[in-house]
Amino acid sequence: MKVLHINAGLEVGGGLTHIVSLLEKAKEAQENFELLTFADGPVAEAARKRGIKVTTLGKASRYDLSLPKRLKAFILKGGYDVVHTHGARANLFVSLIHKSLPCLWAVTVHSDPAIDFAGRGAAGALFTKLNLRAIRQADLVFAITQRFEKILTADGVDPQRIAVIYNGLNFTDNALLLPKKQHEGFNIVNVGRFEKVKGQDLLLRAVKKAADPQLVLHLVGAGSEEDHLRDLTKQLGLDQQVVFHGFLPQKEIKQLYQTMDLAVLSSYSESFPLVLLEAADNLLPLLTTDVGGVAVLIPDASCGRIVPVGDAAALAAGLNTFCQMPEGDRLAMAEKEKAYASHHFSLDQQLADIVTAYEAALDSKKG
Repeated sequence: MKVLHINAGLEVGGGLTHIVSLLEKAKEAQENFELLTFADGPVAEAARKRGIKVTTLGKASRYDLSLPKRLKAFILKGGYDVVHTHGARANLFVSLIHKSLPCLWAVTVHSDPAIDFAGRGAAGALFTKLNLRAIRQADLVFAITQRFEKILTADGVDPQRIAVIYNGLNFTDNALLLPKKQHEGFNIVNVGRFEKVKGQDLLLRAVKKAADPQLVLHLVGAGSEEDHLRDLTKQLGLDQQVVFHGFLPQKEIKQLYQTMDLAVLSSYSESFPLVLLEAADNLLPLLTTDVGGVAVLIPDASCGRIVPVGDAAALAAGLNTFCQMPEGDRLAMAEKEKAYASHHFSLDQQLADIVTAYEAALDSKKG
C-alpha cells in the first residue's frame, strides 16, 4: 500500500509532531509512506532530518491557483493507493481534485474545524466553511478523540466514514531522561502556538489569581497573540513571573523540562494534545482544561488534574494545589500518568490502527 501524506508545510506545533512522528514510525515499520508539502518549511525540514521521503511542490503563494493542477499530476504519476491530508489548506486543494483521483482520500482532523479560524473576520469564516465542506467529501476521516467524532458528525460528516484514533508517542525509558535540575521557585510550562484557542491569556489571569510569588510561568511558542500576551503580562503586573521563550525545537524543550515542576494546558479546544503526552514522557505532572480527549489521557485525579474550560479561578486553584503538593507526591503522580499513557497511547498502536483503517476503507471503496 502506497500512501502520500500532504500538508501545507508551515506547521510548527502538534501538527508537525504528529505528521513527522507518524511517518518516521511508518519508515521503521517499512510502510510505504511519503510526504508532500506545499511550502519548503518546518514540516519538510523536520521530515528530512528523520530520513523521511519528502517532496515540496513550491507554491507561489498561500492561494496558488496553479497548485491543484500540479498536485493532481503528482498524485497520478505516483500511483498512490491513499492520499492523506493534514490541515485546512491541504484539505481544500485535494477536495478540488479528489473526484478525478483513483485513490482513497483520508483526512486527519487535528483540531475543531469550526473554530480553527476564529477571530479572523470574513476570511476566517469563509475558510471555515470551505474546510468543513472539504472534510465532508473525504472517504475516510480520522478523529483524534470521541469528542471530535461527535463534533464532526454534527457538522455533517458521515459517521460511517469516521475512525477514532488517538495520537501516540514514542515514550522514553525513564533511565534515559535528562536529569532534573535544582531551581528556585515553582516553574510551570505551557507549550503551544500563541493563538486565542490556546488560552494563554486565561493562564496569565490564573497565575494572577493564584497570587503566589513562587509561581513562574514559562511560555514556549509563537503566534499572532504574542503582542497581546506580552501586554497582558504587563497589565497584570506579572513581569517578574512570566518568561517568554519563543519557539523552541524539541531538544531545547526537553532541556527546559529539566527545571519545570508542572505542565499546563489552558486551551479552549484541542483534539488529543501531543504536548501533554510529551510532558508526561518527561515526568511532569499535568494540569489541563477539559478539552478534546484529555479525560481519556488522565483517567483520574491520581494521574493529573482537569479543570473546566475557560475557568481562570479553577485553573488558579489547580496551580495552588500543585505548588503546595510535596515534590515526592508530584513525582509519583507523574510516574503513574506516564505508565498509563505509554501503555495506551504508543505510536506503534496509532500506526497499526491507521493502516487497518486504510485497508478497511479501501475494501469498502472497491466493494
